[in-house]
Amino acid sequence: MSRRTAVKRAARTTATADGINPRQACPCGSGKRYKACHGMAGGPADVMVARPFEGLAAEPELIALREFVPSATAPLTLAEPHDRSVTLATVLPMAAAALVRADGTAFVGLQVQTRSGDLSRDLARAIRWVLTAEPGDALPVVGVDDGSEPGRLQDVLKVDEPLLPTLHEDFAWWLPEDTQPTGDVALSLERANAAIMPSARLAGAGLNAAYWVDAGDKAHLRWVRPEPEEQLLKAMARLAARDELHLGEGSRYAGSFRAHGLLVPVWDLDSELHVREWEPGAEALGSRLDAALAVDSQLTDAERRALDGLRGRQVTLR
Repeated sequence: MSRRTAVKRAARTTATADGINPRQACPCGSGKRYKACHGMAGGPADVMVARPFEGLAAEPELIALREFVPSATAPLTLAEPHDRSVTLATVLPMAAAALVRADGTAFVGLQVQTRSGDLSRDLARAIRWVLTAEPGDALPVVGVDDGSEPGRLQDVLKVDEPLLPTLHEDFAWWLPEDTQPTGDVALSLERANAAIMPSARLAGAGLNAAYWVDAGDKAHLRWVRPEPEEQLLKAMARLAARDELHLGEGSRYAGSFRAHGLLVPVWDLDSELHVREWEPGAEALGSRLDAALAVDSQLTDAERRALDGLRGRQVTLR
């Protein structure tokens, strides 16, 4: 290599005016090099983040609230304490990204239109907005990311704090007590209430992010699991080969879907039974899964056939 070539290559890796090496990871958290993201001409390059909530203890609950829980709220624990508390919500009036009610209560919406390939980054920006917004302000959508607000949800929340959602029968919590909705809010409230399917979060040991939903002719259990997909599928295959992948009589494994990097197994349930009647069976299934996850031996022929069957009943949401 000539001395001139070496000098040119060294020049290309010189730190920017902000002190960032172009070849280092971009501080926005996208996972790309700075020169291919916020350091490129014209602004940041959008990157699809397949697992936006990775690293958060609340990851399974966040996926459930984002994808299929109709009406729920949960207080957020911020990494840096603030005078204003923030509540995460599944859906807000007019599908807003965030709002501060006239009484000062602050909400951030989870089921919203995304403006980048990283839902975690969009939510972090909505939280920062709501911390300084005035009572009565609303953020319809998170604006296009121009790189001025680096950071993700993992930076603004305490990563080891679980999320404890409260499910609601309707969206009356949108408004302060004794307040009557009017105009667009009233219409939005009416439409949102009409779309709700009765849902409940299962209670019991090890039943995090396990949700029952009444779809009319049958009920379902949707359980967001935190394990890597292949590890979970093998454990489920071990149970399926022994006909133990169920919650008891009246239940049947239906399939699974992928959402935001995690697998969500689904069971069909007898809708005549109350949600609380399924909790013992779900706890027993969870214990069997934990035991199967701890096994590291090779799958048997029957288990491999079961694994092929499980893979054939998978879909990907995003």
